[in-house]
Amino acid sequence: MTQPPRGFPVSEFRTRTRAAQALMAEHALDALLLTTEPEIRYYTGFLTRFWESPTRPWFVVLPALGDPIAVIPSIGAHLMRQSWIVDIRTWAAPDYDDDGIGLLVDTLAEITPAGGRIGLADHLESHVRMPLADLRRLEKCLSPRQLLGDATITRRLRLVKSEHEIDKIRHAAQIATRAFDRVQGTVRAGMLLSEVFRRFQMLCLEEGADWVPYLAGAADLGGYGDVISPATDAPLAEGDVLMLDTGLVWDGYFCDFDRNFSVGPPEPSVESAHSRLIDAVHAAMEVARPGKTIADLFHAMNAVANPGGDVMEAGRLGHGLGMQLTEWPSIIPQDHTVLVPGMVLTLEPSVTVGPGKLLVHEENIVIRDGAPEVLSSLQSRDMRVI
Repeated sequence: MTQPPRGFPVSEFRTRTRAAQALMAEHALDALLLTTEPEIRYYTGFLTRFWESPTRPWFVVLPALGDPIAVIPSIGAHLMRQSWIVDIRTWAAPDYDDDGIGLLVDTLAEITPAGGRIGLADHLESHVRMPLADLRRLEKCLSPRQLLGDATITRRLRLVKSEHEIDKIRHAAQIATRAFDRVQGTVRAGMLLSEVFRRFQMLCLEEGADWVPYLAGAADLGGYGDVISPATDAPLAEGDVLMLDTGLVWDGYFCDFDRNFSVGPPEPSVESAHSRLIDAVHAAMEVARPGKTIADLFHAMNAVANPGGDVMEAGRLGHGLGMQLTEWPSIIPQDHTVLVPGMVLTLEPSVTVGPGKLLVHEENIVIRDGAPEVLSSLQSRDMRVI
């Protein structure tokens, strides 16, 4: 399939900005203060791996009217100028005395009235990316303006993806699918799990991933104990179940799904558990329609994967997906978010195979007006065998 274009048209960012400003008006917010990578990238397109460095803070201000304003370290000015943002204010960072807070105060005071209300993300899965001392200084210097919660404005907008975003997630999923399809020709019994991890990351890069920031997995006899562990130097043995779970990135967007492999013919209990996981995914896809809820997806999967009514210790059976490996919402019985077209989700049921052993399976879908679109190429009930 043809690779989608990188980046976004400026119209995409203008649409996001105007939608946020309409919600800001509803909640009487005079500005949004953005401090984290996904928030800033969502409105600006500023894509860099430099966020791996914790040294410098980065800020973008979204006024009630007009375009976003970048308040950033000078090292980022050249890249930010390649985005659609015109108003870029910089300081030489790191500055041990004033690391951008004075410039940020001046900017916020310029675009908001005295007594104005400035929204800052304060909900689950959010954080404020600046030192606590700087946050307190910001609040003090801005007074009588108030720093308030952002009414989940950015989270709500990010929940529904544009077709441009879906194209990128679909492409990332296709890359991972091709990498998974090459595992059986690359991995063999006796290979160290750490070597399996390295080779799989190489496959992802060879197939077109920009980078592979997340890879977890396990290999053990008849199942595995968790789904978040790094690789060990244990060799693959006959009867092991190998699970690889990747979150690779293409143009700033993640896919996130796994595949299970049996080293040699699978035991009947493993084969049965794997089939049940696939059936659970299909059960969720049958109800994944606009108007249904996230809780409906949970109950559809759990009824098949765990007919006794048990809930796995992982707590959730999937989540949102996009600019981050995991996004809002979580597929749990307490989440009654209504499904709407454009939501990209993972379906991730799990089953217990034996004491301390489980199997997990994950697929990526997007909600459409009718049946959901599968982005990750559905796994069959037949287990992959090495």
